[in-house]
Amino acid sequence: MGRRRRVVVAGGAGFLGGHLCARLLADGYAVVCVDNFSTGRVDNVAELVDTPGFELLEHDIVAGVPVTGFLDAVVNLACPASPQDYLRMPIETLRAASAGTLALLELAKATGARFVQASTSEVYGDPLVHPQREDYWGNVNPIGPRAVYDEGKRFGEAACAAFRREHGADCGIVRIFNTYGPGMRTDDGRLIPNLVTQALAGGPLTIHGTGEQTRSLCYVTDTVDGLVRMIEGDHPGPVNIGNATELTVLQIARVVQDLIGVRAPLVRLPAMADDPRTRKPDIRLAERVLGWRPRTDLREGLRRTIRHFADRRDPAVADRGTRTR
Repeated sequence: MGRRRRVVVAGGAGFLGGHLCARLLADGYAVVCVDNFSTGRVDNVAELVDTPGFELLEHDIVAGVPVTGFLDAVVNLACPASPQDYLRMPIETLRAASAGTLALLELAKATGARFVQASTSEVYGDPLVHPQREDYWGNVNPIGPRAVYDEGKRFGEAACAAFRREHGADCGIVRIFNTYGPGMRTDDGRLIPNLVTQALAGGPLTIHGTGEQTRSLCYVTDTVDGLVRMIEGDHPGPVNIGNATELTVLQIARVVQDLIGVRAPLVRLPAMADDPRTRKPDIRLAERVLGWRPRTDLREGLRRTIRHFADRRDPAVADRGTRTR
């Protein structure tokens, strides 16, 4: 037998990173999880710590990446992804997205590893093209409060392209659309954790803006499957990874209410600055080059997510969550 394939997952103790580490270990990889725990949590990888082939390194990639030995892939998930987090840590977000990405690219170049950049649908900004295809350059406010994340991720894509052109680096870019599922923080601040925790508590449910803005929700195991296919492939990207089913925020809120069985009032809050009005990926490229498409039905994915949040609340609320229909 040959040696075990070895992957660095930067940001591996985050919501998405924890799921990716678990999937890679299950697929036979050795995994080096690197995280500074600014937004990641030990809980996301606690069950993996004693798994053969798993290493956990608490470290800030902005200071370089002290990983030695052979590597087959480097995956960059190391950046605050929730608006609540990157608005609280704007400079740290910019550093992770720039200096951190460059450090990881240097590691991949030095080891000859495949580099996969987890970019985002936010590179499209408030899009003027619908649905969003990979050849669309986007409509981003470069000086707005969200720019630390949006432009940080655009920098990451530019860095990948530059390393590929100048050094022949094996880089792949995935643009991840809204991902949800078990493992999200209750205080994450994003749509699904907010709606589910509020509904489990009996409401009210808060909606920013009119609620007519649209989102595309992809269950976490489907997103992870797309990432793994990108790791194991050779396409440079960018490739959209997301669910092409488009729903308004109000429609999503009503599905959550229905599954939990509450009729709490909806409370509208002011719209967030530069919040995109529409979001829907064109996933034909992912279907063609990765053989990938999402498989999990929204209601089933939300049931699993609701159970996860309910299990972390008091028994009475937990019982409400397990009665989802």
